[in-house]
Amino acid sequence: MDKADWNQIRAFQATVEHGSLSAAARHLALTQPTLSRQVAALEEGLGVTLFERVGKRLELTESGRDLIEHARRMTDAANDFHLSASGRSNAVEGVVSISATDGIAMHLIPPALQRIRSEAPGISIELVISNSLSDLRRREADIAIRHVRPEDPELTGKLLRNAKANFYASRQWVEDNGMPVRADDAKAASFIGFDREERFAGHLRAMGLDVSEANFPVYCDNALIVTELIRQGFGIGVMMSEIAEKHTDLVQVLKDLPQIEFPIWLVTHRELHTSRKIRLVFDILAEELGKDQST
Repeated sequence: MDKADWNQIRAFQATVEHGSLSAAARHLALTQPTLSRQVAALEEGLGVTLFERVGKRLELTESGRDLIEHARRMTDAANDFHLSASGRSNAVEGVVSISATDGIAMHLIPPALQRIRSEAPGISIELVISNSLSDLRRREADIAIRHVRPEDPELTGKLLRNAKANFYASRQWVEDNGMPVRADDAKAASFIGFDREERFAGHLRAMGLDVSEANFPVYCDNALIVTELIRQGFGIGVMMSEIAEKHTDLVQVLKDLPQIEFPIWLVTHRELHTSRKIRLVFDILAEELGKDQST
């Protein structure tokens, strides 16, 4: 192919973004046969197969995955051209989905959302609240905030910082039970568990705490509920320090134990990172969540 036909490239990208030839045709105000011919002509001109049909779905081939990023960049460049010509070069619009745990979403993301609203009012944010790893390759979210480094080569990640967590209890619990400082002080203490598969209890034992099932009156994997259970005196719990410090009715306990450190990663699909709106949101999140928000 000597020259790239913009209409064919646009048809290719629209098919990827909208998931089917019929939906892409409606988006571009074309008939489906016309759009199909454009995609077929692009494949013929490039000498590659861009899609393969899996059941009723179209899936990108390896060649298609390699080329879609370039198509998106061309689309962004074309949009920039038109926006600049109309005096709206700073306009960025659309929905960006962010996957985060409940605690991160409630306490750390709002300052970033305020900046996004101020700097790019055309962008709407969808928060996907999940305590599991969202599958970015399946487009469950555009950006994910994770506590593990992404290993998938299709993903790109940025380590923002290492956050700290400690043990906390309510002031009333401490008045009733005393202030535990060392691991030996908490042998009979109640703890709020995150799971029943022994992972959390195993972490505590590795820190020197002699805990068993009898130490856990309640389990919950929702950080917001865990925070409320700690505040209501059900026992000792682990909380991200900068979140715990927002609650004046909580106090740090077991101060002789080492702080728990965990990474905060910002992750997106390497193709999606070429989108102007996603890149803008990614950069604001990186700057805001990279700050320690301790009081």
